Amino acid sequence: MTTPPTPRAPGWRDYVDLTKPYITLLIVAVAVAGYFVALPNRIDPARLLLLVGAGAAASAGAATLNHYFDRDLDARMRRTRSRPLPAARITPESRVLAMGLLLSVVGIGGAALFLNRLAALSILLGTVTYVVVYTVWLKRRTAWNIVIGGFAGSAPALAGSAAAVGHWTPGALSLALLVFLWTPPHFWSLALMLREDYRAVGLPMLPKMDDPGYSAKVTVVSCALLVPATVVLALVGTIALPAILALLAVSFVFLAAELPLWRSAERKAARLGFIVSGPYLLAVIAVLVVNWVLVRGVPGVGG
Repeated sequence: MTTPPTPRAPGWRDYVDLTKPYITLLIVAVAVAGYFVALPNRIDPARLLLLVGAGAAASAGAATLNHYFDRDLDARMRRTRSRPLPAARITPESRVLAMGLLLSVVGIGGAALFLNRLAALSILLGTVTYVVVYTVWLKRRTAWNIVIGGFAGSAPALAGSAAAVGHWTPGALSLALLVFLWTPPHFWSLALMLREDYRAVGLPMLPKMDDPGYSAKVTVVSCALLVPATVVLALVGTIALPAILALLAVSFVFLAAELPLWRSAERKAARLGFIVSGPYLLAVIAVLVVNWVLVRGVPGVGG
């Protein structure tokens, strides 16, 4: 019988862990990319900083609420049982719920007050999708959970566009589509690595939990969809030729990292795809920031 963890006073690192810093970084980076891909005539540093702050607060709040609602699952999974709630490092649990709600309100409210209502609405949609639609409703019920819940990662691109120019531009919408399509191969690669852990708690995190080979091939196909999504972004997002080539290059690198899954669903193959997925998204974001310089920042280029 497993001995229950002994509660202790929480440290600041426990509260930081609740916010899922790496995911929050990706969410904020997508919002920044949405700002730049909207191609504002000039960059407003104060406005961009407000977008980062609001996005970080809302993302941290949603992550904290995810910890709260998934605390029972986390306690049963090898990968997550050391998190602050299942390890009883933060008590009472209501403190985590309050923290998540407060951060979410600060992020959404801050966007409404200091940016605009459309930016706040975009952040609200992302928060509701991640916390209510994905975590509470779909995660335990269907393998479509991460596909539908993937909109949570797309919403920051829309928030960035709204903050930059006051509306959702075609470029931001195509970036949102790309992030939406990135989410399944990212999380399915993780699920293939840890499928025994997910199976043990009954989480349907793969297309077919009982057929890893099929699920691995679906993961590769879903990753391949990023290539046409990149073409769409290039066509509608006012992307300079060097940026187009860079976007295609990083998309093919990600696909190459996932291709071993077509032959084998082994942990090593899934791990490679998962490791590359995060840097791929950061590379896309970096290219889009540089693209603004190419299109707007160089005399004689763009409008």
